Amino acid sequence: MSDARWAIDIDRDAIATAKLVVEAAPELAEDQVEVRLDRFAMTANNVTYAALGKPVGLLANGKGYWDFFSPEGGAGRLPVWGFATVTRSAVEGVAEGEEVYGYFPMASHVRLTPGRINAGGFVDVAPHRAGMPSVYDHYLRVAALTDFAEADRDYWPVFRPLYLTGWLIADQFEDEGDYGAEQVIVASASSKTAIGFAHAMRQREGRPRLVGLTSARGRDFLAQAGVYDELVLYDEIAAIAAATPAAFVDIAGDNEVTAALHRHLGAALKLTLIVGKAHWDSAPGERFPAVGFFAPARVDKRSKEWGAAGFRDRMAAAWTHFLGDARKLFRLDLRDGADAALAAYDEAVAGRADPRTGIVIRL
Repeated sequence: MSDARWAIDIDRDAIATAKLVVEAAPELAEDQVEVRLDRFAMTANNVTYAALGKPVGLLANGKGYWDFFSPEGGAGRLPVWGFATVTRSAVEGVAEGEEVYGYFPMASHVRLTPGRINAGGFVDVAPHRAGMPSVYDHYLRVAALTDFAEADRDYWPVFRPLYLTGWLIADQFEDEGDYGAEQVIVASASSKTAIGFAHAMRQREGRPRLVGLTSARGRDFLAQAGVYDELVLYDEIAAIAAATPAAFVDIAGDNEVTAALHRHLGAALKLTLIVGKAHWDSAPGERFPAVGFFAPARVDKRSKEWGAAGFRDRMAAAWTHFLGDARKLFRLDLRDGADAALAAYDEAVAGRADPRTGIVIRL
């Protein structure tokens, strides 16, 4: 493990442009801790964070994903999910050497301002994060995680946030009577969020038919995974049953695909749910009725209805079940160091990542 301090700066106006920068150790305020990242994941979800880095109405107070960690007026700092160790602490109740899981910038170190400290972890109460979705602000003490096993460490940053999103989408579908759909069409079907969604949907009796839209490259992998009832290539959308009431879960954000599906299904398409923007460079096209899915809002809703403990218990049970299958479906690609982090981001933003692989950067 190197003691070098670095960060990856991304051009907010051209997210394919990123560079590695060296940083000095900052002073630590009396209400702060500093953590060093140990490992984090790089997935298409991170590209969505970059594509939606500027305010688009998802987050509170007119903020976007750059506002979590980026210096004001400076380059973008990409949020990632991972594990970190407290290296300096000026806060009682958060000890040096303690390990936490949560939301960090793509950098070697970051300062946090712990508040609402308890046995399970703490919340970053830094002023610039005020009013932001709570799911991003919680840092969990690894020692207190009841559904964590050391053997699963590298699966957590890759799959847990994406499975949570997919599970929440499936929960919303069940809650809303599947919007009257008898088939649910999922774009970017080989993405980890999509597979998490399909996996969660398959646990239900009487669910709609699941149709995975994919490229030729992803078809063999998805056929082996067996989470969809039908696989359709992007250039074969006309093969989808046009008279069957349908819902569309759009994880890719490819405007051409969206337009083709709307034109083919017409009034049979009851819902278009926008989840991701992996195709961040897709040319603007014709606008169609759609609603956005925002996982933090769903977490808040269910936490109020089920209670915080009830939500955690249900999520933990579903996650543990999925994890058993994820070990069979995916392989991990473990990479080391800052240069590997930059290369992994370049691959993700260019759409070159292998859907069968979960990339983990270790520092």
